[in-house]
Amino acid sequence: MGNTFQTALGVSMLAALVTSLGIYTIHRFADWGQRNTTYFMCFAAGVLISASFLHIIPKSLDMNAQAPVWLLAGFFGLHLFNRFLTAFVCERDPNKKEYAIGIVPMLAIGFHSFIDGFIYSITFSVSILTGYLATTGMVLHEFPEGIITYLLLVRGGFTERKAMILAFIAAAATTPLGMLVSYPLINEIEQYALGALLALSAGALVYVGATHLLPRAEQEQKRFSLVALAGGMMVALIIVLSKA
Repeated sequence: MGNTFQTALGVSMLAALVTSLGIYTIHRFADWGQRNTTYFMCFAAGVLISASFLHIIPKSLDMNAQAPVWLLAGFFGLHLFNRFLTAFVCERDPNKKEYAIGIVPMLAIGFHSFIDGFIYSITFSVSILTGYLATTGMVLHEFPEGIITYLLLVRGGFTERKAMILAFIAAAATTPLGMLVSYPLINEIEQYALGALLALSAGALVYVGATHLLPRAEQEQKRFSLVALAGGMMVALIIVLSKA
């Protein structure tokens, strides 16, 4: 268990570092970051969605017969949270719609990053393979996530310095925090409950890939975006087949 904890903590810290690099990159090299963000999104989406369907979801089904219910709950739970958050902020202060452009995504991404920490705990507690499959796509999607958080905060009216600080807290620091909070609880639960949480995590992974990364990538319509997406899918497929 000690090695599992250290691995999960190390990966969550790596995710925070990758997010921080995304924030720094878009601040320091704005043109390069904006040109290549679409490819990071597509590749990460390919890994996240493929790994979920090829390995994480079947694993959760082996552990819990009710996994599809939890899968659905994970997917729509995040959707409803984002809908509620957006409506709540806009209705509370409709005069700050520009401000909300930055703060609403920041809060939503902060929640996603906190859940990412849970996912690291859950997946590495199930098996090292499951953990690394989730890690590959999740760590890659942290880079564009940091970029997006920073850009939206700046667009919403925050200064560049405040945008960097808020983006780091919301998108980077929350991931290891979520892992540290959840890991002691994960180790105490039974396999049946762990399967439910794994399915919940898979729903979250599919949601992030299918509704956050791909739609934004499609808006850009980059020439090689489908190649990046296919590359992500192949990475997940190769890892699963090599461990079969």
